[in-house]
Amino acid sequence: MTNLATVLEVGGPLAALGGGAAYTRARHPGVYWSAVGLPISTARLLSSYGSVMEACGLTVAPSRLRALAVKATTRREVRPVPPRRGVIRPTSTGLRLRLRLAPGQEPADVAASAERLRHAWGVHAVYVSTVKPGVVELRLVGFDVLRRVRMPRAAGGEFLKVPVALREDATAFVRDYRTIPHQLTLGATLSGKSMYLRHLVTGLARQPVALVGIDCKRGVELAPFAARLSALATDPDQAAELLPALIKEMEDRYDLIKARQGITPGTPAEEITSDVWGLPEDERPVPIVLFVDEVAELFLVATRKEEERRDEMVTQFIRLAQLGRAAGIYLEVCGQRFGAELGKGATMLRAQLTGRVCHRVNDEASAKMALGDIAPEAVSAACAIAPERPGLAVAGDTSGGWSRIRTPYLSLGEAANRCRESAHFVPELPALEHFRPAVPVQQGDTPVPLVKPRPVTG
Repeated sequence: MTNLATVLEVGGPLAALGGGAAYTRARHPGVYWSAVGLPISTARLLSSYGSVMEACGLTVAPSRLRALAVKATTRREVRPVPPRRGVIRPTSTGLRLRLRLAPGQEPADVAASAERLRHAWGVHAVYVSTVKPGVVELRLVGFDVLRRVRMPRAAGGEFLKVPVALREDATAFVRDYRTIPHQLTLGATLSGKSMYLRHLVTGLARQPVALVGIDCKRGVELAPFAARLSALATDPDQAAELLPALIKEMEDRYDLIKARQGITPGTPAEEITSDVWGLPEDERPVPIVLFVDEVAELFLVATRKEEERRDEMVTQFIRLAQLGRAAGIYLEVCGQRFGAELGKGATMLRAQLTGRVCHRVNDEASAKMALGDIAPEAVSAACAIAPERPGLAVAGDTSGGWSRIRTPYLSLGEAANRCRESAHFVPELPALEHFRPAVPVQQGDTPVPLVKPRPVTG
């Protein structure tokens, strides 16, 4: 009986502690990492740094002066020298430290050993980035941050910059329209493409930007944001009328830039510009972001008349993609597929879309349409996205870099409320006033009398 009581006294708390740790690790991985994973991984890194670097082939022979000093002072064997390690900086999702590479090493050597470092130090992933020549930063991620997305607190949006998703290295994926003016977003049904679009719209809603939408699904995706939109087309016929208005607005802005370029010998260099961002702030027109949902609906035709309309719209899209950036007009094109089978001009338009985001797709060909021409190795990563993880995507650009991202959940109702709250940010654009969507009156918007009427009694 005494032995049983001893077992219960000792084993009970241990079992409760172990069960609590397992529950915390499964349900609250951030808390588990801060309490348990961070100290353990830090101890592993400090105790095994030199041996791990040597096993990964990241050490070099010491200099002659160092070898002579070691032999003269300690008489022990001279071992290879690992990269000089900086201060370990803990974060809420992992660890960060900088390494100064030894002579003859390059960042690719460290990146090739990232998987070995992950297993050696017991973390979820290790990512390597170059800080400056000779210095790299290791970002150790303690758990799968894409399982339950929580955006970093410091991911505040700036002008024309929207933190829309979380990268797999726990940094924010920011959609920067000044750097990447046009983007193509592909994804199958229920892949999270609409969620990505909601975050873009709500992120730009509180900025002095004109939002224009083309949603050929009768407006079911973009109509809830009508309070914040400057123009909306819900079918190909309306789109055929809206695109010429955008072309005319773009041409007017080029005329404004051209008038500013009336260069005289005494014109200061800072007043010479080739885009709207070089204009004075009081003369600069507001940027326009054009959202196109289900772009394939604009390419599909059934009659000769529709084919002529399609060719005209494609030509206008290509002109906006080629010339819109300097005029402050940016494209956000979304769809399930986007390739040469859509018709003439599709591949030419796709070539103008610098940014690429590919959610889960139904076939490998769709992933190749989005990423095959800029980052072929990212195609397999896009095809491996599971249906159980909506919002997970592969983001890349024409520089060849790519990463996995995931968009946090945002309901349609909450996104629509944010747009209604930001309705006062809608700029005045006379060229698009005709296409301004009608905003339905909410039940809560009807005035309520302050005095309750009383019936007249005889």
